[in-house]
Amino acid sequence: MKVLITGTSHGIGKGIAEEFLSHGDFVTGMDICPSEINHKNYTHIVTDIFSGELPEIDSVEILVNNAGIQNSGRDIDVNLKGTIRITEKYAFQERIKSVVFIASSSGQTGAEFPEYAASKGGMIAYMKNVALRVAKYGATSNSISPGGVTTDLNAHILESPELWAQVINEALLPKWASVEEIAQWTYFVAAINKSMTAQDILIDNGEAAKSNFVW
Repeated sequence: MKVLITGTSHGIGKGIAEEFLSHGDFVTGMDICPSEINHKNYTHIVTDIFSGELPEIDSVEILVNNAGIQNSGRDIDVNLKGTIRITEKYAFQERIKSVVFIASSSGQTGAEFPEYAASKGGMIAYMKNVALRVAKYGATSNSISPGGVTTDLNAHILESPELWAQVINEALLPKWASVEEIAQWTYFVAAINKSMTAQDILIDNGEAAKSNFVW
């Protein structure tokens, strides 16, 4: 399969790229930073998805919109407008089979930083719009909304016993997802799934579901 993934320089995006490569796919990564991935089937393009040049890439079969930033003053531009720009350029053509958006649990709950939550909520709504328009190609469009994930971005929480205790108290399962798990979810939704479309999958260890019954 010919796969295009944004935000592959580190973290979840890098993990997703490595997951597809492990299945023998041809992956093009796109990021504002260089990538450390060294694989014969991997090509890396350095650009800004919001304002940079977007090269011609023919016959993309799977598009994974992962690139994003948080509390930057540019969250709406990059996370939402940049994602729309990428999708409009590469998704709507005969070879497309699936589009996956890496959103966030905050897109459902409104938690975290205001512009970040808004950008991810907008991404989920846009995903459903894309599902309506790629259906004519027999393609699917879905989003994955992780809660906490063990990435370097969250090191200040992972390395603080006090903050970590507060975090795990918020969920049913006292842990966060790993990068590898989110990558596996992404692969399943993009490459194995054929019938689910226009859906958002919440992977938050039960944080949104937790409630305390008082009687």
